[in-house]
Amino acid sequence: MPTTARPATTAELRAAGWRSRTVKEELRSNLLDRLETGAEVLPTVVGFEETVLPAIENAILAGHDIVFLGERGQAKTRMARLLVGLLDEWIPIVRGGELNDDPYAPVSPAAKAIVERDGDETPIDWLPRDRRYAEKLATPDITIADLIGEVDPIKVAEGRYLSDELTLHYGLIPRANRGIVAINELPDLAERIQVGLLNVLEERDVQIRGFTVRLPLDLYVVASANPEDYTSRGRIITPLKDRLGSQIRTHYPLTLDDEMSIVRQEKHRFAVAEGSPVVVVPPFMEEAVAELTHLARRSPEISQRSGVSVRVSVANMEVLEAAALKRAIRLGESLAAPRVSDLGAVVASTVGKVELESIGDESPEERIVERLITKALYATFTRRVTLDDLDPVVDAFEDGFTVETGERTPSREYVAWAREVPGLRDAVRDLGTFDVTDGAEEPAVVASAVEFLLEGLHLARRINKERVAGGTVYHR
Repeated sequence: MPTTARPATTAELRAAGWRSRTVKEELRSNLLDRLETGAEVLPTVVGFEETVLPAIENAILAGHDIVFLGERGQAKTRMARLLVGLLDEWIPIVRGGELNDDPYAPVSPAAKAIVERDGDETPIDWLPRDRRYAEKLATPDITIADLIGEVDPIKVAEGRYLSDELTLHYGLIPRANRGIVAINELPDLAERIQVGLLNVLEERDVQIRGFTVRLPLDLYVVASANPEDYTSRGRIITPLKDRLGSQIRTHYPLTLDDEMSIVRQEKHRFAVAEGSPVVVVPPFMEEAVAELTHLARRSPEISQRSGVSVRVSVANMEVLEAAALKRAIRLGESLAAPRVSDLGAVVASTVGKVELESIGDESPEERIVERLITKALYATFTRRVTLDDLDPVVDAFEDGFTVETGERTPSREYVAWAREVPGLRDAVRDLGTFDVTDGAEEPAVVASAVEFLLEGLHLARRINKERVAGGTVYHR
């Protein structure tokens, strides 16, 4: 509805034919519209199309509040925030009300007084959907005052009685009336606070300083919990759990393609300054980063109770691109591509985001991550390369060919090796490192491919390598 066409008073609102709908009715109706037109229900959520999203759709259509149960980094908060897109674009509220009051059924004492005084001439404001969302991270120190409200001593000092609703300063949940309330890590909320939350949602009242205050709020509640916290640090009290209609289990990306899609979507992007190198990431390096995370999620040395977030993949890709950019600047190259020799940088971005089952002198965190990097590289290599096709390359090393790779080696040297060694250029081409339009070689991408192939041959025990200061020497 254009701004100029929006009713400005209750009388104009009735004349326009607007009718009140609860939040759950809004969500349900708008979801049905999206399903009918084939529009995305929760855009930017990847990998949940066949698992989580159908459960969310069922919950909304059934009018259920939701509990998302899953480990960290499984898009629980993102999905709660995206539900705002299923609300009406604008809703009318009483101007001067405290709780986003419906002009036809005000809740707050202030709005009730305005409607009683002005009748059909009650002034109206229009509230956009993005202001109808409230979010709170549950912690043990949260109080009823934070969530529900508290007596305002200044109003009492002005002469009002404690039993007067006008003395109440409303908390987060009442102020989200006619919207969505998300409570992250709900089990961490003290049980007595959960009881107060239950009263507001179910009984529509709350006791403040011994006085019962009626709060007929209209809310859609989305909670989240980690399975580990669900059973150890805290729990959701049974009556509240019963009130939250659908418990939906989330999960990490099931495929490497989904993992890589999320990384491309979420990684931080900086504007490229004029004259600065452009960073491109070859597909096999993207795959290796995603494979590292998937291996970590299966590793017995890493705690699976706390989970391995997609943020590990995102952070690793960001730091890998940073290492490539730094090298390109030092070498004066116009394009940067991550190489195998850059993978050491991801150790720092990984160890801080995973928890080990045990830490000892024999298996420090860094060594565990390094082993996972090696496994990820080999798994990616075996998927993308047929080892027999590299026999001519192995023969060249058997004949005495030796190369030294590292951050100080310019990309043009890798291009020369690819042309010099029989079979290497074809293997590089098979990895998709040439421009598809004119077949031109990008030296930085060719360098990345050559290092990947050489490291793969070493891991397959076809050639040897030796670490030297500032690089690696591959030889027979």
